[in-house]
Amino acid sequence: MRAIQIVELSGPGSLQLADIDEPAGEGVVIDVHAAGVSFPEVLQSRGQYQLKPELPFVPGSEVAGVVRADAHGFKAGERVAAFTMLGGFAQTVVAQPHLTFRLHDALDFAQGAGLILNYHTAYFSLVNRGRLASGETVLVHGAAGGVGTASIQVAKGLGARVLAVVSSDEKADVARAAGADEVLRSDGAWKDEAKALGGADLVLDPVGGDRFTDSLRSLNPDGRLVVVGFTAGAIPEVKVNRLLLNNLDVVGAGWGAYITKRPETIAQVAARLDALIAAGHVRPVVGARFPLEQATAALELIDGRGATGKVVLEPR
Repeated sequence: MRAIQIVELSGPGSLQLADIDEPAGEGVVIDVHAAGVSFPEVLQSRGQYQLKPELPFVPGSEVAGVVRADAHGFKAGERVAAFTMLGGFAQTVVAQPHLTFRLHDALDFAQGAGLILNYHTAYFSLVNRGRLASGETVLVHGAAGGVGTASIQVAKGLGARVLAVVSSDEKADVARAAGADEVLRSDGAWKDEAKALGGADLVLDPVGGDRFTDSLRSLNPDGRLVVVGFTAGAIPEVKVNRLLLNNLDVVGAGWGAYITKRPETIAQVAARLDALIAAGHVRPVVGARFPLEQATAALELIDGRGATGKVVLEPR
């Protein structure tokens, strides 16, 4: 089969198209129609991610496709989405049954490839960690990206008001299309504008960097800042006296680490997302699509912070 391998740790340019054996092992065999591309793959290409497989290896943590043969309750021909951790940038994968989900008829394969990592992260961050309640206001950084658009849709589906922070007019359009109530520019006075709009009860931040302190300042009393990642590169620090003044929480949301210790959360969140899909609230936003052999360009788009929605590879 055709697959993309990381052959050295020099960045996105280290990806190479290869012809390798199909994967073996126990699980659900899936012929891949779309593979999601995310920031962790950029980090993996530089050896900067916590998961460091031996070289060469096939990256790619999430896929959507068709079940090849009956196995573990899945039927041949069923459309599924799966979280694979590695191996997704390929024509075929073997996925663990508890990380494989039937794909709702309302979603296509590209949307399915953007469902698990982004939407499970969004729901987990907003609800399990952020304690989001209906009627609250959520401010989302990086709101035009994969996690950002997922967070907008999940928050809206749960009855929240959403303030989206973006860096360009194009990204503002994406955030509005995802359902944001108000869109603020990260290169403007977004913190003051957020306060003028009533402030935020919850800030979801996958960006990090120098906006962290202003995120705290944008929160209402009893507000929560949920840390999802650091796509800006810099890991911010907080002076804890800021938390005392307005009784604020800073909360980490590490979905991958959490489900390792509490695997029952996976099925619980999947069921709740299925309900949001059925109600029309969740429709993954797909941005750029690339053939498998252009995986380097896909990673470079994300690395340059030019991506909107979910970037996908289409191996078939």
